[in-house]
Amino acid sequence: MAHIQHSRRDQLLRSIYYAPRGRLRLYALAAELSQRYLLPTDHLVGVIGGEGAGKSTLIKGLFPGLELTNDDDGINKPTSPLFSFDPTEQFSGHTFHLDARYEMAFHQVHEIVEAIREALHAQRRVVVEHFDLVYRQLGFNAQILFAIGEEVRVYRPTIFGPSPLNVRRVAVENLKFRLMAHSAEDLVGRILRDDYGFSPDQLHSEVHHGFVIGFDRPPEIDLAEVERKVLDLIQQDIEIAPGEGDHVLFSGQPFYCTGKRCHVKRTGQIERFRLLKEYKFDPMTRRYLMVGIVGDEEEPIEFFDELPPAQTEFPEEEVDPSRIVEVGLFKGKVY
Repeated sequence: MAHIQHSRRDQLLRSIYYAPRGRLRLYALAAELSQRYLLPTDHLVGVIGGEGAGKSTLIKGLFPGLELTNDDDGINKPTSPLFSFDPTEQFSGHTFHLDARYEMAFHQVHEIVEAIREALHAQRRVVVEHFDLVYRQLGFNAQILFAIGEEVRVYRPTIFGPSPLNVRRVAVENLKFRLMAHSAEDLVGRILRDDYGFSPDQLHSEVHHGFVIGFDRPPEIDLAEVERKVLDLIQQDIEIAPGEGDHVLFSGQPFYCTGKRCHVKRTGQIERFRLLKEYKFDPMTRRYLMVGIVGDEEEPIEFFDELPPAQTEFPEEEVDPSRIVEVGLFKGKVY
């Protein structure tokens, strides 16, 4: 078993996944990452990401039942139980969460570092949120790093890197695209609901610098008109804020969202929004995909076109062929 564990450490440089928007989807990804990458001997786990990236949600999915000491939606403990940890106590905990940035309001950095080292020496696991803030003072890297921005990245560091400081830089730089895409996606959902009365159980997924909404049948909706309405809301620069429960507020008006903190602050911060003007048909899932993009166009979205066209199961007269492009899978992504 030890040989297998060392082999896995040596082989893993990093793994990259799209960071899903929405609490349940991020839980599901985190559970998969836990099964794939976490080892019982991983005692020091670092979690890195910017504000609103979903670090706490990621941790809850990686370690179900772990009590977080800085839960945004709960009654927070004043400080982590790590600081009262006694290795001689028979029923002392095994896994501790520590938000380094939060704890700096109550403790000096050297106190935080000493608490982490004492727990590690006692063979306990410490999950350090904002690990980059204590990395230099700690003097060594985490055994495994999870970073979340537009993507969720998993690293197995060695003495050659990567540095948590560089990991954070990448995560923070690309987070803005996820915040813009999620905000634009919810604007589209709000318009579909309010202006077209259309809010079915849809497939939601990710694409580079954008989002995907999937439908069993292509809605009879002018996508260019939807785009104009979204651009109008962006031009109005309305406020976006977390609401009660699973809701985000657009200028005080609630909209259902389980990732209510994963947004820009105002719609005017959404850059270069556009919708593809035709639905893309995925023959593997038999879904019709509405695709939205934000930010500068670094490279065009590519579709696989090697697959033969899939036969639609709907009568020909019910579907306007000019509104559908039959393609295969998004490059590097299966829905």
